[in-house]
Amino acid sequence: WVPQVLSSVDEIAELYRELSQHPGLKVACLGPDVTTQYGGKYCSLYTEWLQRDLTRAENIKFSRQYLIFHDGAAIVYSGPAGTCSEIKDEHLLQQSPSGALKAVLRKVPSKEKKEEKQFLEVWDQNRKVKSIDLTALDKHGTVYDDDHFGCLAWSHSETHLLYVAEKKRPKAESFFQSKAPELDTSSEDVGHSKKADVPLKVGFPWPRVGEGQQGSCGSDNVLLQGEQFVYHEDWGEALSKRSVPNLCVMDIEASSISVLESIPEHLSPGQVTMGIPREAEKGGFRASSPLISLQAFWSPDDTGVVFVGWCPEPFRLGLQHCTNRWSMLFYMDLTSGACEQLSENNMAVWSPRLSPDRRFIVYLENNVFGPHQQCSRLQMYDWHTKQTTTVLAAVPRQTWDAFPGIYCGALPRMCWAADSRRLLLDTAQRSQQDIFVVDTVTGTTTLLTADAPQGSWSVLTIDRDILVARFSTPSCPHTLKVAILPCIGLEAQVQWVCLQNAPSVDGISWDIRTLQPPPEQEHPQYKGLDFDAILLRPSKGPTAQKHPLVVMPHGGPHSVFTAGWMLYPAVLCRMGFAVLLVNYRGSLGFGQDSVCSLPGNVGMQDVYDVEHCVERVLQEESLDASRVALVGGSHGGFLACHLLGQFPDTYHACVVRNPVVNIASMVAATDIPDWCLTEAGFTYTPNVLPDAGQWTVMLQKSPIHYVNRVRTPVLLMLGEEDRRVPPQQGLEYYRALKARGVPTRLLLYPGNGHALAGVEAEADGFMNIAMWLVKYLRC
Repeated sequence: WVPQVLSSVDEIAELYRELSQHPGLKVACLGPDVTTQYGGKYCSLYTEWLQRDLTRAENIKFSRQYLIFHDGAAIVYSGPAGTCSEIKDEHLLQQSPSGALKAVLRKVPSKEKKEEKQFLEVWDQNRKVKSIDLTALDKHGTVYDDDHFGCLAWSHSETHLLYVAEKKRPKAESFFQSKAPELDTSSEDVGHSKKADVPLKVGFPWPRVGEGQQGSCGSDNVLLQGEQFVYHEDWGEALSKRSVPNLCVMDIEASSISVLESIPEHLSPGQVTMGIPREAEKGGFRASSPLISLQAFWSPDDTGVVFVGWCPEPFRLGLQHCTNRWSMLFYMDLTSGACEQLSENNMAVWSPRLSPDRRFIVYLENNVFGPHQQCSRLQMYDWHTKQTTTVLAAVPRQTWDAFPGIYCGALPRMCWAADSRRLLLDTAQRSQQDIFVVDTVTGTTTLLTADAPQGSWSVLTIDRDILVARFSTPSCPHTLKVAILPCIGLEAQVQWVCLQNAPSVDGISWDIRTLQPPPEQEHPQYKGLDFDAILLRPSKGPTAQKHPLVVMPHGGPHSVFTAGWMLYPAVLCRMGFAVLLVNYRGSLGFGQDSVCSLPGNVGMQDVYDVEHCVERVLQEESLDASRVALVGGSHGGFLACHLLGQFPDTYHACVVRNPVVNIASMVAATDIPDWCLTEAGFTYTPNVLPDAGQWTVMLQKSPIHYVNRVRTPVLLMLGEEDRRVPPQQGLEYYRALKARGVPTRLLLYPGNGHALAGVEAEADGFMNIAMWLVKYLRC
């Protein structure tokens, strides 16, 4: 007899340890082609992976290299070269255009362990040739290494590096700071002449732009009274140490820094690109590369910078997972310091990418405000004609055998084919993630994973038409795939080769279900919308057993579960639970109409979709209807708490992670107040406070409105440093449940934000989830 659900703490912990050791593939970079003495070609492939180390309670990063032999049309042979090597303290890494040099931003604790020291290193193929102490130079604050602002970009001449760092602030002191008495003896009396502060010589190849107090040594001597406790706005969740970014250029030979200060003060630069073609000197335009990709393109003269600027007026809003923030694409001439806007006003733009022939920049665009994530437009700027065209518009409805639209946080770091006409991207297509090639001339798209296994595909890089991708399924961790992109018109014939395989996890079966809401729950404006769910089932043990069901709606709400590897669902399934991942209406990958159908209907449409899905699965599958649980985070926690109150007889255990409980009380504390009003059905205006009617509607659409009906035991897990859904939300629900005698437990994780992504918090969180389900589902 096989136990239906694993219930031993030690066995569950060992299972979690086993499955958490599967690494995630994060980065791939192709080296230059090498021609052998026999005429064949090969290149190296550098990859970076991330793996949980439960013993050290941290994520470790390691690298592995591979060799790819090809003839330009197909992969002849591919395989690993050497073993894995752990990467320590490297936060940014970028190869030079020729591949001869490598730049590394390294952050290490100081010997006193009071602060983190920052070094910018340059390596050649055999040794470290430069190590520059950025902390000692003291020209700026912390160097950014996040996906929104971080950048490390080589100039074309390989003599300069561009990066983004926090603006250096003048020192502040108390009004009552004791001061050393002034000496009566003048400096001349002791043989010293008094000299004015002189800025550090930076060896900048262009005329110095905006050289002033900021970034100069003179600013070190400015002491401001009463400024010690001034509040400095930041960019919210996961970006709480990002306030005022500055573009910085390092002269490698002189080991000196120049801070570019001509960027308008109301802009926060990011996703930076360097260099323009020579034609730009006559009034044309430019070049681009994303800061997300940590790569930049320079002209032969290294004379220009292209960047995305976010507008913080009237105040900063959270950027994480928000592709609707007012931003524009700019070009700054490094000779004159002039800044020119390239994209339209009143739009949200991000992820610029320069074509190999340095003529076109593609970037993604959304409307400002509205849903945080939605179907994006693909725009293309031609710097010869200075014209912008829409390559791909938003797709209202997803239809089979048609392009579903663009739903991604960024374009791949390297996305252009060698012909500078086609580009590669991955996007959600309902409950899968697939790879498409886009012809920017005709606007046509071709699915490159049509004949490949069903699951989740992501583009890692493409260079010289060698395409590198990541693939996974709910039962198969990340695998590494390579292919040669066929010529125009033959793309569908692409042949994928597995370079690094990951064995499937035994005991998990899965499939995707499509559901239609009942007629009475159709949206009056967007009729005919359907939605999906991914069902994971244990495939071992007696078939007569009825497995308990764990229902997991995703957060967002404008997000999506794709059929890829996810640790929590995999471990729960191996324990003996069936797991239902619900992509209710409003999820990405189903068309813009689906996204637009949800604002104003949260707490109803999304709740009814989840409940309808659960009822259908219980009818169609041999599952135990008396043992159904809810697990959800953020908006998924919002839905779980709603379901407990609106359908109290369906669910018998619940776990919520940083749940939205009361939209009305959240609006004044979150880094995304626009989310509260938008999802409640109102237009967000920064300078207008909600009125009494709006407060009432936000409260009525919140789970707290139904708390009197909740009887199900609830485990709450909160991040103490959550800026997105502040922990007061969960505390409010905790107190309401305790006051009503509902079995409740609360876990508060210090040092963790909204994602609860710390290795220790993630592992402890899973064990508490598992034991809560075992206890209250009577397993």
